[in-house]
Amino acid sequence: MTNDTQPEILRYTAFSADPLGGNPAGVVLDASGLDDAAMLAIAAELAYSESAFLTAPPEGLGEPGRAFTVRYFSPKAEVPFCGHATVATAIALGERIGPAELVFATRAGTVPVTVAEDPASGGLRATLTSVEPHSEPVGEKDLAEALAALDWPAGDLDAAIVPGIAFAGARHLVLGAATRERLARLSYDFDRLTALMERLDLTTVQLVWRASESVFHVRDPFPVGGVVEDPATGAAAAAFGAYARELGLVPTDSVLTLHQGEDLGRPGVLTVTLRAGDPRVRVSGAGARIPA
Repeated sequence: MTNDTQPEILRYTAFSADPLGGNPAGVVLDASGLDDAAMLAIAAELAYSESAFLTAPPEGLGEPGRAFTVRYFSPKAEVPFCGHATVATAIALGERIGPAELVFATRAGTVPVTVAEDPASGGLRATLTSVEPHSEPVGEKDLAEALAALDWPAGDLDAAIVPGIAFAGARHLVLGAATRERLARLSYDFDRLTALMERLDLTTVQLVWRASESVFHVRDPFPVGGVVEDPATGAAAAAFGAYARELGLVPTDSVLTLHQGEDLGRPGVLTVTLRAGDPRVRVSGAGARIPA
């Protein structure tokens, strides 16, 4: 810390209106008195997959009180972007200032976020717009190493979901599971997968099972963040939405529903919206404050 003032540390869940569902995140709305070591220490103490820290925005970014610089820390390191902590932060702000158009300056780029009332839950819902996505193939040896670390036979892959590395603020290895049962059986070599992910600069591995034309179930191992599995991963959802469109799995105009966290007992729902002519991806979800 750069001063003796202890910041207020909030706890919110994202992609669920139930505090026991979705993905928890720490939120510090005023991190101006914190240095990098202090932010990392708070994230490590909270032990959530990520926590978000807000400071003043770059000059000219947006309306005062609606624009912020946001940094994201896992318990082990800073990450360039985190979708669920973005949603959690936006809802925390929305509870204080009401529905609003926000803009976040992140290491990955500028991320607009809309906070609106959610008729379904009676609370608030946040929608982030990703940075421009892109993808790249994964090498055969790297794919083989990933499957070995996961203990997934190659025959358990869904051939329609071509393995690849997708980006929409952070890098994710996308692997399709042939069955829901394969997705449910997740037991992997933590150190082996960590080493591969660090070498490929991956944030998570996104494991996907397609339930219907527009509904998917996903899981995200996150050992590089010191977490076995991320309960709901907004950045990976954005990356996957763009990648699914690129592969022709879904129409260029689509609304996808991703279910995540069910196998962890923290169910969450991520809505992914693709728009023809706009490469960016919108990811939305509900959220709730976690009682102290």
